[in-house]
Amino acid sequence: MRIDILTLFPEMFDGVLGTSILGRAQSAGLLTVQAWNIRDFAFDKHRTVDDVPYGGGAGMVLKPDVVTACLEHVKAVNPGKVVYLTPQGSVFDQVKAESLAQEASLILLCGHYEGIDQRIRDGWVDEEISIGDYVLTGGELPAMVVIDAVARLIPGVLGDEASAREDSFVNGLLEYPHYTRPAEFRGRQVPPVLLSGNHEMIRKWRLKEALRLTLKRRPDLIERRLLSDEERQLLREVLKEECNEGR
Repeated sequence: MRIDILTLFPEMFDGVLGTSILGRAQSAGLLTVQAWNIRDFAFDKHRTVDDVPYGGGAGMVLKPDVVTACLEHVKAVNPGKVVYLTPQGSVFDQVKAESLAQEASLILLCGHYEGIDQRIRDGWVDEEISIGDYVLTGGELPAMVVIDAVARLIPGVLGDEASAREDSFVNGLLEYPHYTRPAEFRGRQVPPVLLSGNHEMIRKWRLKEALRLTLKRRPDLIERRLLSDEERQLLREVLKEECNEGR
């Protein structure tokens, strides 16, 4: 997959893109990411990229001619979907990450100040995405979140494909708890079932704990989920146990 980023601050991506899984994915040729400085496409000697908004008001707006020049330059090498990172976009989630991971290439447009001229959004942007109901100083951090969430879904990036399949939200539930050595740590024990070697018991325990955690922290996910017979039975057990603990 190829991802191009249009930003006023390309240096913000250096550390994130060059380390850990994202760095290894690029070294392995599974992912190509390039950040472009929108300011390089300005038309005056001062490299002006913004101007005051028509109609007055606070802040500055990124100029349509400069952003378009950058976009069209990048489009010549990457014809992919253009995604604008903005608080006004649809909220990013695992389903959207999986959808974007199916694209051959993406162009992520990072706004700044009061955002970009609406004519860019109307004429060049294919999709607008927000990473949550809050406002950041620019689209750079959201772009990093999108890249990380999408890249780990590319085959071969994680190494163990089961890791991506078992993540929170992938199957509509929060992920079950994880444990590793030592089996006892400062008086706290690993659940005995995980030491049993019985794979069916472990599978059922993990599913039950995923249901328990989801019910506690994100009951809305339970409400939206079409539960299997096994999940309904395990959920009843969870509710009974929680009720007994509350006495």
